[in-house]
Formats: sequence, structure tokens, C-alpha cells
Amino acid sequence: MRAFLIAFFFFIIVNPLFVGGNYGCKNTDAGYPEIDFLTGRKDLKIVCYNIRFGELASLEEIAEFIKSEDADIVALQEVDVKTNREMAPHQNGKDFITELGFHSGMLTAYARTIDYSGGYYGIGILSKFPFKQTRKIMLPFPQGAREQRAMLIADIELPDGKTISFVSTHLDHSISEVRQSQVQQINETLKDNPYPVIVAGDFNAVPGSPEIKEGMSEWGQACSLDYTAPANAPRVKIDYIFYYPKEKWQVTESKTPTISLSDHLPVVARLKLAD
Repeated sequence: MRAFLIAFFFFIIVNPLFVGGNYGCKNTDAGYPEIDFLTGRKDLKIVCYNIRFGELASLEEIAEFIKSEDADIVALQEVDVKTNREMAPHQNGKDFITELGFHSGMLTAYARTIDYSGGYYGIGILSKFPFKQTRKIMLPFPQGAREQRAMLIADIELPDGKTISFVSTHLDHSISEVRQSQVQQINETLKDNPYPVIVAGDFNAVPGSPEIKEGMSEWGQACSLDYTAPANAPRVKIDYIFYYPKEKWQVTESKTPTISLSDHLPVVARLKLAD
């Protein structure tokens, strides 16, 4: 009996793979992706996508696109939860953010902006990395606004121990004055933020508009100037990825993939924190 116990404990010590001992290693069993969460890469790949309440694609197709980009953090707009839309009957009753998280293998955060058709309509964030905290800030709803809008702020813990704040937002589509007030709120909320910030969203404003040219002038723009809407024949740019402070970030890549899963094109950028 004593010899058996000695042999048993010796086997545990010399074999680190025994009983789940594969700590921090890449797991390829059952088709799971090879991700080393303990090290990670030094830059962040960001995707911003207005998915138009899933009218033009399945949630599986949207998640597959996100996976194909190997995104680290994703800002989503027009995200439904348990709505019933005549324009998207194949999505009725679905919890978009939970299903997209499941199919992409990412963590999720969600902010309702309005009640709609028996459920919620809002914005979301997908992340490979854990959330320290999340919060929703409602944006101004002045005269002329058509729909309540918000920003969803997530403080995210990166694998190297640093923390950043990542924001998904969707500005009103009515008039410039409304969006200018909403951009002012974004600036007032985030300018004194303790962590470096990335803001990604559908601003419903072109680059030369006051809300972008003046309102976001102190921010760096990570995305290209490619048009983003409508997806089938783009002629305006209204989707952006911004960063602040400018000196804290470096952009290493930006692109606008041509894909027809929504009426918007996604915008994609790689950024890294300055040393």
C-alpha cells in the first residue's frame, strides 16, 4: 500500500498535465481556439459594427465575422434583446448579446437605450478580456432628438495588467445640434478618465461635420476614412474608432472590410498603448 501511494504522488508531481495541470497552455480539444490568455499580444484589435438589429444576417454569421477578424474588443450598435420585429422575423425573441458572446467565445456587456417591440434595443461590447466594471451613461435628449441614446463604458483588464476604458456608443440620427450635445457629453465624461480610452460607434455624422471635426478634435482617429454606409454602395463615413489621450496610443493598422451582414460596413483598427 505504501509503495502504491509513493508511486501515485510521484506520478502527480512529474506529470504536470495530470488532472487539469495544463495551466496557461493552448487548448485545442473540441475545436476551441488557441488563445493564450496569460500573455496575449501587445496590440489590441478593435472592431466597431452597427449590425442593424440582425436584419440582414444570422447571429452566427456576425459572430463568425468577428472570429475571423480575431478581434480583442468589439463595439456593437443596434443590438436587440428579445424583440419582435416584422423586418427581422428570424431574430424574434433572441438575446443578441448573449448569443453573440456564445458564438464568438467572448465576454459580454450590454446597455439598453430604449424599450422596443416587446424587448430592448441598445448597444453592446464583446471582449476577450475581463471587465473590471461597466456603466451606462445616457446621452442628452434635447429638442429635435428622435431617440434616446447612450454610451456603454467598460473598464477592461488587459493581460499585461494594464486597464483601459472601452466605450460603445450610437448617436442620434436626427440633426447635427443634437449630436453636438451628445459629443459634448462624451467629452465631459471621458476627458478626466483615469485610464486610456477608446470610443467606437456609429456617430451618424460625416468627418467634416461639427460634431466630428470640432467635437472630437482632441481625440485621435484610429479608423480609415473609407465610407461605411450604406454597405451595398458606401457613400458616407459615419462609423469611427477614436482614442484618447493621443500620446498614449499608437495605431498600427486600420481597415474597412467589405461585407454585407448589415447596412453598415464594420471598421477595424489595431492599437497599442505607448510604453
